[in-house]
Amino acid sequence: MKNKTVVITGGASGIGLAMVNKFATEKWKVFFIDNNQAEGGKVEKELKEKGYSVTFLNCNITQAESVKSTFEAIPGKIDTLINNAGISHIGKVENTTEADFERLFQVNVKGSFLCIQAALPKLKQDGGGSILNMASVAATIGIPDRFAYSMTKGAMLTMTLSIARDYVVDGIRCNCLSPGRVHTPFVDGFIAKTYPGQEKEMFDKLAATQPIGRMGSPEEIAELAYFISSDTGGFITGSNYNIDGGFMGLKM
Repeated sequence: MKNKTVVITGGASGIGLAMVNKFATEKWKVFFIDNNQAEGGKVEKELKEKGYSVTFLNCNITQAESVKSTFEAIPGKIDTLINNAGISHIGKVENTTEADFERLFQVNVKGSFLCIQAALPKLKQDGGGSILNMASVAATIGIPDRFAYSMTKGAMLTMTLSIARDYVVDGIRCNCLSPGRVHTPFVDGFIAKTYPGQEKEMFDKLAATQPIGRMGSPEEIAELAYFISSDTGGFITGSNYNIDGGFMGLKM
């Protein structure tokens, strides 16, 4: 898999950072996109010092011209695009503002659309490649107080199926992952902000919603992402993979 190129959005932290680390250690050329310039630069510096081919690209994925110029600046072809960047929101439809709705749609849906559109010419070079989208268990099951988030992740799932169908003739595979709860800095920050003084209790409660008894790790998500995106996953397209500690299969 040496000399393969991957582009990962939202690569400066959480699941995206775990993916950057995984692909880098597997000797891929990694380009990762994020709008956090300080963290992105730090990640790039640390990994380059270890001898890995990692390049940070500062880009606002909701802006078409920014996305277009960013992808044009990537030399050569792209073998894999991973649309990992995403944001969350807590609320039912009645307490989701228009601004909330638009903010999540812009990042989670439009951002992925723009990146796919910009990457397609490079993905088509030399016979195709792979697109991996980040959906969620919320795309296919009702999660309380996650209206806008679930809406966007449902869009990611159906976007995946449409692209897989349209571009299979071009040798382009498209799949998505649907994680359950994953222990990221976002989770810690949410708990600390929403339940001050009850952090451990609430962490344990959220972890227990997975039948396996814990949250997933970003590294576990990255391992599956790598398998699907590599040549080993070459027979996989149009598929949605739950990686959720049994949430979907054991609690229905």
